[in-house]
Amino acid sequence: MKKILILSNHPDYTYNFRKEIIYQLIEEGYQVIVSSPYGKKIDVLIEEGIIYESIDFDRHGKNPFKELQLIYLYFKLINQYKPNLILSYTIKPNIYGGLVAQLYNIPYLPNITGIGGALANKGITNLITKYLYTLSIKKAEVTFFQNKANLNFFIQKNIIKQNYKILPGSGVNVEQFLPVNQEKKDDKIRFLFIGRLMKEKGIEEYLEAADSLTQIHNNIEFQILGFFEEDKYKNILKENKNPCIRYLGISSDVRNEIQQVDCVVNPSYHEGMSNVLLESAAMEKPLLASDIPGCKEIIEDGQNGFLFKAQSTELLKNAIIKFIQLNQDEREIMGKKSRKKVVREFDRQIVVDSYLEEIQNILGEE
Repeated sequence: MKKILILSNHPDYTYNFRKEIIYQLIEEGYQVIVSSPYGKKIDVLIEEGIIYESIDFDRHGKNPFKELQLIYLYFKLINQYKPNLILSYTIKPNIYGGLVAQLYNIPYLPNITGIGGALANKGITNLITKYLYTLSIKKAEVTFFQNKANLNFFIQKNIIKQNYKILPGSGVNVEQFLPVNQEKKDDKIRFLFIGRLMKEKGIEEYLEAADSLTQIHNNIEFQILGFFEEDKYKNILKENKNPCIRYLGISSDVRNEIQQVDCVVNPSYHEGMSNVLLESAAMEKPLLASDIPGCKEIIEDGQNGFLFKAQSTELLKNAIIKFIQLNQDEREIMGKKSRKKVVREFDRQIVVDSYLEEIQNILGEE
């Protein structure tokens, strides 16, 4: 039995966005080993037949000793299982997994899920990250990108020259994320931010816009769903006295929260391809998002939502006001256009089929 090792940086990410490819690989007869930090959703994958190896690490840490420790753990893992192929996602698994895969001469398929601060910002971290990425993906069979802008960035920075392919993000399971018809019990318009609570996700602009607009409009509510990537936002939300700004905590199934709102907002500074927008669109929700790669591919401005310049509270407020001024029928039409677009262009099966094609090319038919 041929073995495929999947390296990831988060258990929920692995389950939420990769379970379809994992299940398909098991069905095709591969032994699948998953390595990531532990989370409860990993247990579901174990029940489905994966082998799980827990490797805990700081996704944003820069301590060189801990980085070397992660490389050592990948060495041990790959030496133990001797996989025939490695799939990796996000920056540290891509870089360190790729470097170790080269040393063992194992084919691997990294996925660039976004540029991220390490590459987008200037400084020594940027230079080191570019250098390591250049080394790590040099011999990749194929490097997957989630949008064209990220690919162009890697080409312009001379990080990659060949063997790349663009996917429609992680795709969305359009059979799992379905519209839910709910009769509104009041005239309140509810907005929802879903994401890690950190500056680069635009949480500050969202809170500023919410605080300003709720002073003017008494029929709007701003909800926040996600875990604290940066601790300072715990105090900010704890000290919030505005009853129209609500922190919902984290969710085991975001469909429950998405179905309750009128519009989903993503004011992020950069994205690979926004899973939040894809899932919300599949549930027929209108969208408001930064006019950036990874968001603008999903939103047709004025059709299924509105785009605004990233890092601008004022332009975010303008987009929210435009949505408030729509009548209920116009909002529903926007939502229907959202679902039609993702079903047509972002069905997760497209992503699964692309992976299977590359895997079978490398390993042959099972």
